[in-house]
Amino acid sequence: MKDFFSALLMVSIAFGMFTGPALAAQDGPITKQQQQKMINVAHRGASGHAPENTMPAFQKGVEMKADYIEIDVQMTKDGKLVIIHDATVNRTTNGTGAVKDLTLEELKQLDAGSWFSEKYAGEKIPTFEEVLDAFRGKTGILIELKLPERYPGIEEKVAEALIERNMHKPGNKKIVIQSFNHESIDKSKKLLPLLPHGVLLGDEWADVTDEQLAEFAAYADYFNPTLSIVTPELVDRVHAAGMKIYPYTSRSQEQAYELFSLDVDGIITDYPEHVYDHPGKKTIVNNTLDLL
Repeated sequence: MKDFFSALLMVSIAFGMFTGPALAAQDGPITKQQQQKMINVAHRGASGHAPENTMPAFQKGVEMKADYIEIDVQMTKDGKLVIIHDATVNRTTNGTGAVKDLTLEELKQLDAGSWFSEKYAGEKIPTFEEVLDAFRGKTGILIELKLPERYPGIEEKVAEALIERNMHKPGNKKIVIQSFNHESIDKSKKLLPLLPHGVLLGDEWADVTDEQLAEFAAYADYFNPTLSIVTPELVDRVHAAGMKIYPYTSRSQEQAYELFSLDVDGIITDYPEHVYDHPGKKTIVNNTLDLL
């Protein structure tokens, strides 16, 4: 028995080392009610199961009952809006070059699926409009303006596409726009004042002040940080500023459990099933592995 508890302690210590110091856990198991109210955002679609930012990834997110699919919007050389994450096509297609230097016709000739699996060979980079038309009314869409500083006028083009489809009204709040470029979000909010907007934040915002939170809250409804800087105190302060918080990007069941325990409003994840999977076998309690 002593050996068993020694081994359990070792596992607990090791696990605590790898989950990172910022995340802390609740004092009991995650309830089914907590899971049901948690907003589940499929990051670049269900990108743990299909090639990111492609129609199959978005469809998989819908099939897995995610509340939102998250998409990355950039602009082509000829001014068309396309869905791709990186500034270049090198990683996720069989082509090379910067998105901004390629026309839509050139991008549509690329294979955006084979890098993930031969099952998805021939998948194309979708346009923003194609995604809107395919998934509006089926799921929420969290729109990230990716690198807007490279694409003058991208905020107006996104607004035009949404207004054309009558998707610029608050309704059920199923359209949210976010970006790491906070000036771009301020601009987008002015163009689409009825839609919720969010700011994305990296590690450098770990010490965000209350004054900065108040400045964000003047035009943003969401404060969406990297999960590595999320603490109970940060969540409380974001809520006190009147914003919601959707940390990114959960890629393990354990990370999802810990985010649950921090009382965040939503989880941006490559694996939507982690948010819905009931933790009947294990949960994280005070950075230790609690076997149930």
